[in-house]
Amino acid sequence: MKPARRDWRKAPWVAPAEISALLAPVSGNTINGVGETKPRRPRQIFWARNADDVTHADLLRAVVGRFNGPKVLHEVYAHADRGPRRPVPVAEARAPADAAQLTARVKAFVRNLPGGRPDGYPGTGSEAELVGIAALREEWVYEGKGSGLPFVVVMGIVMDHARLSQVTPDPEHPVSALEVADQYNRGARVANYTAQWIREQGYDARPHAGPWVGSLNLIPAALAAGFGEMGKHGSIINRTFGSSFRLAAVETDMPLMADRPDSFGADDFCTRCRVCTDACPPQAISPVKDWVRGEHKWWVDFDKCIPYFNETYGCGICIAACPWSTPGRAPKLAATWAERKEQ
Repeated sequence: MKPARRDWRKAPWVAPAEISALLAPVSGNTINGVGETKPRRPRQIFWARNADDVTHADLLRAVVGRFNGPKVLHEVYAHADRGPRRPVPVAEARAPADAAQLTARVKAFVRNLPGGRPDGYPGTGSEAELVGIAALREEWVYEGKGSGLPFVVVMGIVMDHARLSQVTPDPEHPVSALEVADQYNRGARVANYTAQWIREQGYDARPHAGPWVGSLNLIPAALAAGFGEMGKHGSIINRTFGSSFRLAAVETDMPLMADRPDSFGADDFCTRCRVCTDACPPQAISPVKDWVRGEHKWWVDFDKCIPYFNETYGCGICIAACPWSTPGRAPKLAATWAERKEQ
């Protein structure tokens, strides 16, 4: 199903008064660091397991309460298989291998972990379609949180484009939200099983899986791990799967070899494209870049996005509408724009 394209000349969607009243006095954009030219660590803004940890606590409670409303959605999040919940002890004897061997082994484990989508979605046969390694940087760790582990294994879990495109406020049939929940659960399984496997090799490992936010901002980690480029809609564009995937990760002290970032012209494409900005009902996607915590980048208006996110059980319109996310299109676009970039 192709997402409907919004007429940008129409007035933006306006949040219900009861939701607008829950927005904190401090803008979410300020918390995110929009307009700041100096680098700093990010601040946790939403999806904290303890709502009291974020400024927008009242809004977070309202969103979680609405998501838990449809019984089916609650059941998917609360009772789904998300892999082992408790970490096994770190083995006393470490696996005797160098960084190159261990990197190959952990990537093979992620790619070959059986599971994947039960509907046989093309291109999937394991719990994750993408895997990359990055050397962990302090600026990815949220303020007030710690890490101490030098590497992060990042996984990408591809979504079904047709299901993702079915965004609706209908609590009886939240198809897009269910798709996102299914893939977050798949991400949790691969992260938890990978962390368990690493610990069995004698190394520490800590899994990260959505929708709840842990100690790491996973988007910059995924960019460093070679997943693609940041899109205008605030999500990563991958040269194979577009933006239609979710992230999971494992921090570890296993000595690994980091991957390199991947650049193929998606940023240039976004500069000329306005599909996601036109498709966004609350007009939350900025048409131009701004400074965000010391980096000049695309950004999304939190205060406009989250109320509509709440209204539609997760939205995702911008990701579904993105030309790169149409199944089979990303490789062709990447080849075209990479060639233009080299000219």
